[in-house]
Amino acid sequence: MKAIRFHEAGGPEVLQYEEVPVPEIGPGEVLVRVHAVGVNPPDWYLREGMKVMPAEMRPALEFPLIPGTDMSGVVEAVAPDVSGFTVGDEVFGMLRFPGFEGRTYAEYVAAPASDLAHKPAVIDHVQAAGAPMAVLTAWQYLIDLGHDVPSPFTGQVHQPVPITPGMTVLVNGAAGGVGHFALQLAKWKGAHVIAVASGRHEQFLHKLGADEIIDYTTTQAADVVSGVDLVIDTVGGPDSRRFLTVLKRGGTMLPVFFAQYDPKETARLGITVSNIQVRSNGPQLAEIARLFDEGKLQVGVDSTYSLSEAGSAHARAAQGHIQGKIVLTVVS
Repeated sequence: MKAIRFHEAGGPEVLQYEEVPVPEIGPGEVLVRVHAVGVNPPDWYLREGMKVMPAEMRPALEFPLIPGTDMSGVVEAVAPDVSGFTVGDEVFGMLRFPGFEGRTYAEYVAAPASDLAHKPAVIDHVQAAGAPMAVLTAWQYLIDLGHDVPSPFTGQVHQPVPITPGMTVLVNGAAGGVGHFALQLAKWKGAHVIAVASGRHEQFLHKLGADEIIDYTTTQAADVVSGVDLVIDTVGGPDSRRFLTVLKRGGTMLPVFFAQYDPKETARLGITVSNIQVRSNGPQLAEIARLFDEGKLQVGVDSTYSLSEAGSAHARAAQGHIQGKIVLTVVS
């Protein structure tokens, strides 16, 4: 089969389109013919040698590596001990995360059945491949964590804040992968949602149900918003703390990307800061699939590239300002 591999860490140019053996399945696994692959930040972190992590936390990488966690495709074979999936089923999932063994940038993948769900009928493989990591991140932050593993960033087990009708939720980076799903899940739960993004995404965000849109290129949210119950900051970084002042006392800040806060400042403001590391979860994806089929969720697709163009897809990701997800097409 064809797959994308890299033999050393580096830029998008290290991604090579190569011939490799079709993987064999083991206990608890199914073989999936991949139709589309979702591109996610951990894919390029891995390609870069995990430089995004502190040196002492970086894993030792053994090359060559096939990147990728997210995919949608059709079941080709099923291990004897697997129930719930049969040959010909359309499935989607985020495989073996956290970790680097997903290997979805390929024409076939051996997938743990526990990481898969049946693909929603109302979306195609491209849309389905774009969903798993981003929508599971939003789901595990906002709806149901699904496990009791402490966050590696805080040492604490995250407790989702119940979103109830009338609450105000602000989503920073609302047009991106996690952001556009967080917006929709908050709306599903009845919240008033304020979306912060570039003004060029306004039509997209209105379509997803945003009640208010703040164009960060012209307006600072902290200048016009206050009394928010919950902030989901998908951008993070050193500027994340500016959103603390929009929260009411007793509010919650959920940084999706690395962000540091002064514990004294958050204590003074009465704000809880919590985060997670998303984990593979097929049963949660099955619940989410029902929301897609009911029309409660949709996937924004920024752009598509063929599997052989994975380097170009990563170059597009590096440009930022992504609307929804970047997806690799494997079977048209």
